[in-house]
Amino acid sequence: MSLTDNVAGNEVSPALLVDAMFAYGKTAAIKAAIELDLFMAIGAEGRTAKALASEMGSAERGLRILCDFLVVSGFLTKTGDIYGLTPSSQLFLDRRSPAYMGAAINFVASSEMLSLVLDDPTACVRNGGAVGLGNISADNPVWVKFARAMGAFTGASARALASEVAAWPKPPAKVLDIAAGPGLFGIEVAKVAPSARIVALDWKPVLAVTEENATNAGVIDRFSFLQGSAFDLDWGSGYDLVLLPNFLHHFDVDGCGAILGKARASLAPGGRVAVVEFMPNEDRVSPGFPATFAWVMLTTTPRGDAYTERELSAMARAAGFSDIVSKPLPPTPASLLLFG
Repeated sequence: MSLTDNVAGNEVSPALLVDAMFAYGKTAAIKAAIELDLFMAIGAEGRTAKALASEMGSAERGLRILCDFLVVSGFLTKTGDIYGLTPSSQLFLDRRSPAYMGAAINFVASSEMLSLVLDDPTACVRNGGAVGLGNISADNPVWVKFARAMGAFTGASARALASEVAAWPKPPAKVLDIAAGPGLFGIEVAKVAPSARIVALDWKPVLAVTEENATNAGVIDRFSFLQGSAFDLDWGSGYDLVLLPNFLHHFDVDGCGAILGKARASLAPGGRVAVVEFMPNEDRVSPGFPATFAWVMLTTTPRGDAYTERELSAMARAAGFSDIVSKPLPPTPASLLLFG
């Protein structure tokens, strides 16, 4: 049988294997392009490698090879010798765009994350999770990188959640944002609920970023801060809304149950918990990003996972919640679950 023989309508080819083995090259190329501000340099007009080299003070050969790689990868177009931006690259990778997401590379491709994922993935599989505490160790500095880099990445989910809250007949007055990170979920809720007071909980160095972002958003006067571990701190009580964005997936079912139990105990009558997660379908192989997110958790946390809607709902019921609503948060791959 040759590599191009057709089996059950599918081409038999090593292409997928080769792509997986060399995938780190794509990460390296997009990292270089972001750090060079290549997409901003190309702009709407397009540029040749020679023009880019002159404008950016980089080797023409290096830019030609990088740009060609990015054309093959779908990030750029090429007409003759002129490189141009795709609509997606112009929206998400040109630093002048309000939807710019390039900064996320500083967390996603940080040395800490790459080490966890690539150093010994076989050991993670054998162990059923990261050996040691992975990135959930106490006061891990990688979360400062997350807070500084991932605001745009999580911003769309934060705005979608805030739109949901804005439609409530009674806006929340007291809000707790667990693992606040860049603080965007609390900030966006503060924007749609002008009387809401936001309590942001995270490690002290991370909260410095939260405070900075809340100041820039003009809502810092309604923010207060809890420094430390969500598992160990006394959260207080009387919250109309507890935010748990992108948090539960770091822990096993028992850990999630402990957090949901604390969340329920901290609510005011009629209060709700908002969980944002990447939820795979029951088959666990669709849709693409939520399904593959479980691998990220396997390699970076001891017992984290990507939980299905059924699993998260079961955790909520076990914690005493009876009102459970789930809905997507387009255009992001995340979903919102409301527990009350």
